[in-house]
Amino acid sequence: MGYNIFETVNLKQSFRKKLKSFVATLGSAITRGNKISFADNDISYVSNEQYNIRRKITRDGKKLFEDNKRSSMYATITDVISGVHPDDEVCSCPNCGSVSTIAGLQDGCPFCGTRYKMSDLFPKVTGYYFIEDVSLAGDEGKRIMRKFMIGAVIAILLFALIVEFFVFKDQHARGEEFNFGLLLAPLFLIPIGIAVGYFAYSFYLIFRTIAVGSRQSAGKWGAIGSRGSFEKRMKAIFPDFSFEYFTSKAISLIKTAVYAPNEQELLFYRGDALAPEFKDIIDLNYGAALGLADFKEEDGRVIVSTDAFFDVLYDTDGKIRSRKEKYRAVFIRRTDIPIDMRFSMTKIQCPTCGGSFNAVQNRICPFCGQSYDIESQDWILSKLYRE
Repeated sequence: MGYNIFETVNLKQSFRKKLKSFVATLGSAITRGNKISFADNDISYVSNEQYNIRRKITRDGKKLFEDNKRSSMYATITDVISGVHPDDEVCSCPNCGSVSTIAGLQDGCPFCGTRYKMSDLFPKVTGYYFIEDVSLAGDEGKRIMRKFMIGAVIAILLFALIVEFFVFKDQHARGEEFNFGLLLAPLFLIPIGIAVGYFAYSFYLIFRTIAVGSRQSAGKWGAIGSRGSFEKRMKAIFPDFSFEYFTSKAISLIKTAVYAPNEQELLFYRGDALAPEFKDIIDLNYGAALGLADFKEEDGRVIVSTDAFFDVLYDTDGKIRSRKEKYRAVFIRRTDIPIDMRFSMTKIQCPTCGGSFNAVQNRICPFCGQSYDIESQDWILSKLYRE
């Protein structure tokens, strides 16, 4: 079951605690690669809440890129309705017998280093993204409105001076009296300037809303209506299918493949090497749209082609550029293995040398170099390219 923090719902205390922990450590995860508990795998690489999102990229002390946008963060917290939450349960490592919590074994036993393949520990944040806020509220809105008003007042006063000294310059040249009524003009012109500035600010908000909204929705109209048809077809195969959870999973797999040093060593990736330009990506923000391009069932598998929209930052030869892009991603899942949200834990051990490693992200044993494959019970990414 998915919960969107943008909806006005009362989150459970356990949900709110994990959400706060996620938000508090998100910045350090992106900038320094720190891990975030209770989050999906892609975070290891890189309510209604609004934030000023500041991105600053430097190299050797030189600033290459910076932006500061007021955005809303949308996050999905996923839980299982009838399952249990074993993350804080105490257990003994099946390999060395040391006592730890199940959550503590996610990155391997802290005592012997043995790795385990685990199903998801719920509840947790399974997806998040930022959308630039089209509105200007609070202090930011007041600050910009003041600039419009002050600018309009100054412009009108300058216009009055121009009229006095240029339109009536012949009268001044003949020594006629200065128009002392001009000294009283501010009493009338300042309120007019304030009103003009307010109307100008209102028109600015209208055009800004149209411009930002058009930029955010560019190319995404094809995604409209995909959810209903896709979810209906998937539920016929997997009654427990959740579109929100699939979307979170799909975006996580795309990000992990893009950020990985070698995507072909990932357990879930079964495609050709990604195009070289993918390795120039330094930030990948989901654009809140995932459309269904194709859906097929064949040979006991379901093959889903999707169009995912992203706001992308590239670092190419030291030059930072920002682009809005659409990626075609093809996902495959076996239909004979049902979706099961119940917790499970399996020891990972290389059959050749006996080494234990993170086979969920690497299918090549780092000790002996042999390929190690776990029979997939989840989605596999088979193709990813930019359209």
